[in-house]
Amino acid sequence: MRILTVNVNTTQSMTDSIAEAARAVVEPGAEIVGLTPRFGAPSCEGNMESYLAAVGVMDAVLAYDQPFDAVIQAGFGEHGREGLQELLEQPVVDITEAAASMATFVGRTYSVVTTLDRTVPLIEDRLRLAGLMERCASVRASNTSVLDLERDEGAAIRSIVDEAQRAVAEDRAEVIVLGCSGMAALEAAVRERCGVPVVDGVAAAVTVAQSLVRLGLTTSKSRTYAKPLPKELKGFPFSR
Repeated sequence: MRILTVNVNTTQSMTDSIAEAARAVVEPGAEIVGLTPRFGAPSCEGNMESYLAAVGVMDAVLAYDQPFDAVIQAGFGEHGREGLQELLEQPVVDITEAAASMATFVGRTYSVVTTLDRTVPLIEDRLRLAGLMERCASVRASNTSVLDLERDEGAAIRSIVDEAQRAVAEDRAEVIVLGCSGMAALEAAVRERCGVPVVDGVAAAVTVAQSLVRLGLTTSKSRTYAKPLPKELKGFPFSR
């Protein structure tokens, strides 16, 4: 089994961290391949960057020339999963939806702790579209940028833990979802200090993806995710 973990930004070190987090939970014998878009922003923290990332992710996957069994879109609240599903028969798993779904198995309500406040509406919209917003107690911003997660991990942990503790105490959240693929390494620290289950999106998505592959499930092509109509797209994919 080969699973592609596609970073939504162009920071290679973050791609490496995402792949490392995926390898920590993937089943023995399965292969994780980390992909970085050729173009886009070094971090995705808004609608413009998110839409650009959607095209970059599709381009990166189409440029990959080896067989694969599933794709993980490793951006929390980002656009583009539906486009990938039209292009591919292999399962496509978005870390936002995977993490929130997983949280509902271990608690009645969950809260997402993310990076900057401007990303909160994007996450809320993605959860609402997936039908997962009803059990979301809150989406809280730690005011830590995506790149801050690598530059100053100590400060990032403190701010994320603070918001997670407020989510449990004030919003009555029973599970914490880490709202950024770059937060994967913080799971143990948040769980230890908050005393509730903590779900990392990358780990959740890998678990879902390999289960779909084992069950022989592929993306339905009957309607919503039918293959794109045959057209000559000028310049796309850019990697040709």
